[in-house]
Amino acid sequence: MPACHFREPRRRPRYVLAYATAGRGQPDRRLIDDASWPAHQQPSGSAKWANFSGKSVLVVGGSSGIGFAVAATAVSAGGDVTIASRSAEKLASAAASLGGKAKVAVVDATDTVSVDDFFARVDMFDHVFVTAADVSIRPVADASVDDAQSAMNSKFWGIYRIARAARIRPGGSLGVVAGFRSHRPAPGLALMSAINAAIEGLVIGLALDLKPVRVNAVSPAMVDTPLWSGMEHSARQAMMDRLASLYPAGVVARPDDIAQMLLALAVNPYATGTVVTLDGGASLV
Repeated sequence: MPACHFREPRRRPRYVLAYATAGRGQPDRRLIDDASWPAHQQPSGSAKWANFSGKSVLVVGGSSGIGFAVAATAVSAGGDVTIASRSAEKLASAAASLGGKAKVAVVDATDTVSVDDFFARVDMFDHVFVTAADVSIRPVADASVDDAQSAMNSKFWGIYRIARAARIRPGGSLGVVAGFRSHRPAPGLALMSAINAAIEGLVIGLALDLKPVRVNAVSPAMVDTPLWSGMEHSARQAMMDRLASLYPAGVVARPDDIAQMLLALAVNPYATGTVVTLDGGASLV
């Protein structure tokens, strides 16, 4: 019987996030020293893989949370960034935090006229991100139809309005945030599950309708953002610690964690119709 010779497959480079044990058994988020990585294999947390020089970037919802993290990283990567929100006050504060390196625009994603008017007076963008949403979390029995429609208007229809009105250069991208409850429902969260599932379905369809513009989404679990700032600090921390103990990753996400994935999809010319579940393993438990 003739001898068979097998060639070992070429190994893909691995991107490793180093965790050191911190107090209470929580991981310490420290990346391996960037100097130990080849330039083309830099860990994503360094943002050195992203180059937005000469690219125009719009972040709707860019005044806080995930949107602000997207804007900050795009600015640091050389992008010509515009942050949009319906609050002029929050925009001014965010722009100051970005060192005055981002333009601002007052846009209300829940209002069709506001969205249409904005895109009618601006040039094309290379990348548009939508992170703005105001969704009330309550059981269906406790939420009126008006409440449900308001939540849908804020998140789903906000994305829809921007997708139909935005002028994005061919090869550019639209990136949005959905949520892992689209496929991992829980009691009291039926409306949230429905909205996020609708967004994921919209993304897949838009990837065909808007080509050669690419359309992608990230679906996270809990993200520790200013959305929760209305909670008393100790109660908020207790909630985050409890969830972190349940997630296999051992942490809840920071805005930057989700922003990095949104930006990675934006700069990858092969990514469209892609929904990335980035949930710390929450879908597994």
